[in-house]
Amino acid sequence: MKRSKFLFAALAVPLAGGVLAAPAVSAQPELSGAATEFTVLAAPGQSAADAEQAVRDAGGTVVKSNAAIGLVTASAPVNGFSERVSADPAVYGAAKAQAIGHAPVRDAAPKADVVEKEAQRGQPAKKGKPNAPAPVGTDPLDEQLWGLKSVRSDLARTVQPGDKRVKVGVLDTGVDGTHPDIAPNFDAALSRNFVRDIPADEAGNVVDGPCEFRGCVDPVNHDDGGHGTHVAGTIGAAANGFGLSGVAPNVSIVNVRAGQDSGSFFLQPVVDAITYAGDARLDVVNMSFFVDPWLYNCQANPADSPERQREQRTITEAVNRALDYAHGKGVTQVVSLGNQHSDLGAPQPDKVSPNFPANTNYQRDIDNASCVTLPVEGNHTIGVSAFGPSQAKADYSNYGVEQISVSAPGGYYRDYFGTPWFSTVENQILSTYPRNVGAAEGMIDADGNLTEDGVKAGVRKATAADGRVGYYQWLQGTSMASPHATGVAALIVSQYGKPGRGGFGMDPDAVQRVLEGTAAKIACPVPRTVDYLDEGRDASFTATCTGDTAFNGFYGHGAVDAYTAVTHGKEHLRG
Repeated sequence: MKRSKFLFAALAVPLAGGVLAAPAVSAQPELSGAATEFTVLAAPGQSAADAEQAVRDAGGTVVKSNAAIGLVTASAPVNGFSERVSADPAVYGAAKAQAIGHAPVRDAAPKADVVEKEAQRGQPAKKGKPNAPAPVGTDPLDEQLWGLKSVRSDLARTVQPGDKRVKVGVLDTGVDGTHPDIAPNFDAALSRNFVRDIPADEAGNVVDGPCEFRGCVDPVNHDDGGHGTHVAGTIGAAANGFGLSGVAPNVSIVNVRAGQDSGSFFLQPVVDAITYAGDARLDVVNMSFFVDPWLYNCQANPADSPERQREQRTITEAVNRALDYAHGKGVTQVVSLGNQHSDLGAPQPDKVSPNFPANTNYQRDIDNASCVTLPVEGNHTIGVSAFGPSQAKADYSNYGVEQISVSAPGGYYRDYFGTPWFSTVENQILSTYPRNVGAAEGMIDADGNLTEDGVKAGVRKATAADGRVGYYQWLQGTSMASPHATGVAALIVSQYGKPGRGGFGMDPDAVQRVLEGTAAKIACPVPRTVDYLDEGRDASFTATCTGDTAFNGFYGHGAVDAYTAVTHGKEHLRG
């Protein structure tokens, strides 16, 4: 369904670059303005070398190429180049390589943190349910991981705790490979960083902040955003008697960094990271983001200029080529469904795109047939929605039968309305937190102690007998749901994978069949329409669940279940 939607959109309009028909010959536009970077995508059947020649013919300079999908980064004057190069039959389209990111907390149109760090603006952490028996976990903080219990990782690990040969890529803001709970499983040799820090934009606005390392490229074991480290901990924090453990505590974690410190994900790093995941023969990758600057990439939205239409078509084609490439190399691709509280089959108007440069966004009506949010609406993806500890769909979570595959614990701060549990940080997901990020956010002081703000936000600190210290924070979002599903997928590969020419692995379609086939079925709520008004949300959050218990728009095929997956997954291996 995902692929057919894209193909319909692609055939609905004449694309730039002669993909459907060669453009009429016209006068070449003049090149002018300061040099900037562009991403140029080769037309189908054309090579990266062909696109490189088109770049030179159009007056640009080749910076680098991704030969796997024919994506070229070029430097050229800001005005005129996109039109020139897109007119070449060897080129599918071109887009300005955005060199301006944003910090979600400060930006006028934030991507993630307003949702994910909701509790940090709320009230102090409260105690859990009175007289509730404490869950038994492998590590000391596991008793606070309701998500771990929900997916039954504590039971699954008695059968299959994960295989070190299974490599799980985290395509995110980076991974703190020095964190005591991640270090035992961190594969530094395979890890890569495809991002260059951007201290500030051309107007002097802070983007990523100062370059902490020479060359403005962070080491592969570093995370200045915190998001990727949280994701990595949920997937595969080690069960080492310290801190907390992940869903698949024995698999290997690979940092495949595609996001800026600020939380923005640009086209070229994303495409490079996805294709690298295929080349490195990673088994599973987690993608908890959307590709900037467009929440929805439309084929020919009338609100967009021709240049912006061309840019969005290029992004869509490039990301899908990368997803196809990685899938063909055996990579299972798990993606968060998104935090826009929208039915992806009937999307709400897009008010946040483009999300940079600052204050350039405008409202667009979204045509579902020709607009996609990426990567979740791309090819070969497993879309994951989020629910809270009561199993209610989280207010922020996207939903809908068109893109959803499964659901998983993502946290829901406002869960349990009318009870003492309402608006407590423990309704969210606790996972690993880089000390450097905690210090920058004012949660940890120079001596490594929690500040008053850190205590209020529920940040946890663990100290081992040998002096190692680890920190942990609460977040919520579909970004927290997808790593639960990714961890279960990694356990599936660990249990049923086989050695092959590319190493130990498993067909990604078979992984998806087991993941979906062993998920715990959840029916739509009664009534089917949930308004979230008591929780303090407006009418735009109102959601209606369609479908039946076997498959519906809130939960997909059900909630991922690690124990059933590793004990009864064999029944679903064949299509």
